[in-house]
Amino acid sequence: MKFLFTATLAALASVVAASPTPTVNIQKRATADDVADIGYATTNGGTSGGSGGTTTTVSDFASFSEAAKGDAKKIIIVDGNLSGEGSVRIGDNTSVLGKKGATITGINLTIKGVKNVIVRNLVLSKVVGGDCITVQEATNVWLDHLDISGDLSVDKDYYDGLIDITHAADWVTVSNVHFHDHWKASLVGHSDSNADEDTGTLHVTYANNKWTNISSRTPSIRFGTGHIYNNYYSTITTSGVNTRMGAIVLVESSTFVDAKRAITSLDSDITGSAEVRDVDLGGSTNDAPEGSFGTVPYEYEAVGAAGAEAATAGAGATLDF
Repeated sequence: MKFLFTATLAALASVVAASPTPTVNIQKRATADDVADIGYATTNGGTSGGSGGTTTTVSDFASFSEAAKGDAKKIIIVDGNLSGEGSVRIGDNTSVLGKKGATITGINLTIKGVKNVIVRNLVLSKVVGGDCITVQEATNVWLDHLDISGDLSVDKDYYDGLIDITHAADWVTVSNVHFHDHWKASLVGHSDSNADEDTGTLHVTYANNKWTNISSRTPSIRFGTGHIYNNYYSTITTSGVNTRMGAIVLVESSTFVDAKRAITSLDSDITGSAEVRDVDLGGSTNDAPEGSFGTVPYEYEAVGAAGAEAATAGAGATLDF
């Protein structure tokens, strides 16, 4: 009996020794000096925000507005719950980071005519008559790990967009964001009549985002180039990805659940096109004209439609600065 027990232990040891070491995916802890490492924001020289600059902590609208001015490198830490009306204009070379639990309610963040801006780890909601985040005439912008919402119980125009990227903005990444409970989520290119300004710009990546209880614009893109991957959609009631006015999008490695017109081309006289790879439509439809997107100028990991839900499990303001 002793010999049998010893032999069994030896056999088990042999199996363990021969087995490969399991791979553990450990996410790097977020820091205030992080630079963009995903999507179009990594191109055109990259997006570093205020990395290496001075750090200011703000807890009210006035101090936030003041700290955001200018083009010097700066890191702004939002601490606590800010609410009110109005807009904070974000200057060049700025990182706006939410401390754990930080919220901004009713206040618009405007990134206009500037470059090199990062916004991360904030809960943003309910800007009456405006967007939660407006990006216009800006380049190299990274919007990451945000929880952003409105209210479906009000009229669809009571609040505007959650994140709108317009007026020839370029080299933008929207990643790890939870969009939820809103009528019109995210618009790229504001008008059918703005071809002269927008054509050749509006390169935007949407990666690892979760969209829940949204009516439309997940996103809607005019004129631009959109790379949409590792996204998970649940309850899209009017339309999902909408490619318009010659826009070309690549939708891949994503899943739709309970979605109406998951991928489409609506509401403009000129359609856009979509190339679709490894997408689970969940019984919905793709009626967008088929396009050939080509390649993107950055490396990325597509998890596949089956992995999209897991890839977005950490979406939202889930970091800890």
